[in-house]
Amino acid sequence: MRSLFIPFAPAAPTDAREHGGVSNNKKENSTMNTQITRWNPWREMEHMQQRLASLWGNGPLGREGRGETMAVSEWSPKVDITEDNDEILVKAELPEMNKDNVKVTVEDGILTLAGERKHEKEEKDKKYHRIEREYGSFVRCFTLPDAVVTAKVSAEFKEGLLVVHLPKDVKAMPKPIEIKVA
Repeated sequence: MRSLFIPFAPAAPTDAREHGGVSNNKKENSTMNTQITRWNPWREMEHMQQRLASLWGNGPLGREGRGETMAVSEWSPKVDITEDNDEILVKAELPEMNKDNVKVTVEDGILTLAGERKHEKEEKDKKYHRIEREYGSFVRCFTLPDAVVTAKVSAEFKEGLLVVHLPKDVKAMPKPIEIKVA
């Protein structure tokens, strides 16, 4: 569905029309020269994200310049993220895929899961009634907390489940301080 954004341009004041339709006011002349432009909601969301990041002086989730990017993929695998005292676990459902079709990277505090699930070959003698499984490439990005030791990140893939282990540094964890009553 295509949308058009048509800015409102007020008519020139009556005194300008009486004097040949020309106004000496620059503001009035600039509003009369508006153009019809195509509205892109995704661009607006990106601009809003940038404005909010500049307002706070950093990117999303408080990571100076390192934010989760908005990526448009053909499909997006379901992900569970859990945390305990020792590590953060990221589990991604990737049915009918193998480890050769999946790429896991950690760079600048961002975990990226990328891959592609290829469509199985259609057989001409079969009649398909419905195809609901999603195929194609995907990219998922997650901002990591500072406590994650990126040099020790590991991943395993078994029966369509990708598990990424993100060990945490005990020294970087916040230490609770006991308050004594005087």
